[in-house]
Amino acid sequence: MPLLLEEDARRELPRMYRVRQNFPTDHLEDVEGTVRAQFAREEIRSRVKPGMRVALGVGSRGIRNLSVIVRCVVEELKKLGAEPFIMGAMGSHGGGTVEGQLQVLHTYGITQEAMGVPVLASNDVVLLGETSRGIQVYFDKMCLEEADLVIPINRVKLHTDFVDNIQSGMCKMLVIGLGHHRGCTAVHQADFSYFGDTLKEATRLILSRANVGFGVAIMENAYDQTLLVEAVPGERMLEREAQLLELCRKNMPLLMIPDIDVLVVEQIGKDISGNGFDPNILGKSLLLHEFVLPVPRINRMVLLGLSEATHGNAVGIGIFDITTRKVFEQLDLEAMYANDIALGCLDDCKIPLVAEDEAEAVRVAIKVLRGNDLSRLKIVKIRDTLHLGEIQVSEDLLDVVKADPRLELMGPV
Repeated sequence: MPLLLEEDARRELPRMYRVRQNFPTDHLEDVEGTVRAQFAREEIRSRVKPGMRVALGVGSRGIRNLSVIVRCVVEELKKLGAEPFIMGAMGSHGGGTVEGQLQVLHTYGITQEAMGVPVLASNDVVLLGETSRGIQVYFDKMCLEEADLVIPINRVKLHTDFVDNIQSGMCKMLVIGLGHHRGCTAVHQADFSYFGDTLKEATRLILSRANVGFGVAIMENAYDQTLLVEAVPGERMLEREAQLLELCRKNMPLLMIPDIDVLVVEQIGKDISGNGFDPNILGKSLLLHEFVLPVPRINRMVLLGLSEATHGNAVGIGIFDITTRKVFEQLDLEAMYANDIALGCLDDCKIPLVAEDEAEAVRVAIKVLRGNDLSRLKIVKIRDTLHLGEIQVSEDLLDVVKADPRLELMGPV
C-alpha cells in the first residue's frame, strides 16, 4: 500500500552536493611504538611481575586499531614474564551471552589465534557491595579471584546517556563491562541524573577490591583515527580520565550545518556508538537533557541502514522518524531488546515508520514537516556519526556552506 498521495510520491527531491567538513588532523603515526613506549615507563612496567596472570578487559565497539593495541599490550606483558589472557568486557552486549560476546570479540579481530593468548567470556560475577544510593556493584569472578592484575583497555569518549567529568572509558569498562550482564543491569538502575556519581563510586569500590594495576586509555580524533594511547595507573584512573575527557571534547566531530529540515543517516550500529549514533553530535536523545557540544536543530530524521558489525542490534532506532524495509528486515530483536532491557530504556528500540526505500522515506519526512518552506528544503545526509569528514547537503544550504570557512564545497553528488 503506498504511503503517499501520487503528487507527494512524485515530488522532485532537491539536488544534493558533497561537502567536506574540516577538523584537526593530528593522530598517532606509530600506534605500536606508542604502546611500547608506555610499557617502557617504570611506573607501568614495575607493576608487572614474572608469572603474574593478567586479565585484559576488552570489548568496546568501533575502536580504530583495537586489535593492534591489544596485541601489542599482550606482547609487552609477555616480555615482562606475565601470563595474559583476554576477558570479554561489554556488559549486556552480544545479547548478554558468553557465545554472543565471544562472537563480538572475534569480529574485532580479538581471537586466540590473532592474539596468542586465551580469549574468554563469562557471566560469573561477584557482588562487591553497594553505592551510597543502594546500587549493587558486581565484578567478574575470574578477574577478582584468579587474576593477579587487571587491565581495562578502552576508548575515552563522551557518553550517549549522561554528562559528568567521567563518562565512557576505563572506569565504565571496570564497572559495566566487567560487571557483565548482571552488573550492567544493576548499575543501570541508577537514574541518569546521578549516573556519573554512581560510576565513580562503583569504580572506587572495584579499585579497593581488585588489583587494577593500570588501564590503557585510547582516544580518537574527529576522523576516527588513533590520537592517543596512554597507560594510566589505577590509583590515578579517575583523575586522569576526567582530564582526558576534556581533551576528547576538543577532538570530537561536529555536524556544522546549524538548521536541518531532514537529516538522512546511512547507518547506525553498536560499533559506531553505544547508542547506535552519538546524541552529542546530533543533539537528539531520549535521555540526555544537555549537550556539551554545539548541536544542530533537526526537524525529522531518516535511517537507511545498519552497520554490518552491529549484527542487527539497532539500539537507537527509536529516535528516528522513518526507516526503510531493508532496516526492518535486518533487525535482531533479541539482541536489541536484551541491550535495552538492561539499560532500562525501551524507547530506544521502538521501530519508526517503515518506508519502502530511501526516496520514499525522504518524501515522507518532507510531507510531515510543519511550518517549513517546502520550496527551500534543508536536507543533509551523513554516513554515520563516526564519519563526518564528508557530508551531503541540498542546494538551499550552499549559502551556509560558503559562509563557513570550515566547510568546503566539493561538487554535486
